[in-house]
Amino acid sequence: MSDQGIERPHETVGYRVTNGWTVVEANGEIDIAYAPVVRAAVIRLLAAGHRHFVLDLCGAPFLDSTGLGMIVAVTKRIQTHHGSLRIACADKRLLRVFSLGGLRPVYSFHDSAEQATTRPPGAEELADWPHVDPAAR
Repeated sequence: MSDQGIERPHETVGYRVTNGWTVVEANGEIDIAYAPVVRAAVIRLLAAGHRHFVLDLCGAPFLDSTGLGMIVAVTKRIQTHHGSLRIACADKRLLRVFSLGGLRPVYSFHDSAEQATTRPPGAEELADWPHVDPAAR
C-alpha cells in the first residue's frame, strides 16, 4: 500500500492503493475552489496508470454543484480508461446533494473506503455508465 498526496494550503488530496483500488481522499469542501484540485489529482493518477478509484468523501464537510460536476467529469475520464469508480460517503447531507442532482442512483455508494475496497475491482464497472440501479430509486 502506498500513501501519498497532493497538497495546497488547507487543501489536501491524498491517495493510497488498497486491494487494487486507488482511494482518493478529498478532505476539503468540494466546491468551486477545491473541485479542480481533486479533478487534477485524479487526472494525474490516471496518467500514472491507476484505473480503479474510490473517491473518499468521508472527510469532506461540504459538496456543491461544482463538486458534482467534477465527479461526473472524472467519471467520464475514468470510463475512457476502462476503469471503475466507487464513492465512499456516509454523510446524509452530502448524499442529499447527490440525490438532488439526480446522481444518487447512478453511483455505487459505500459507508467507508474500507467497505468500498473489500472486493477487488471488477471488469468494466463503468462500461454501461451511467447505469441506474432500480433499487436506489
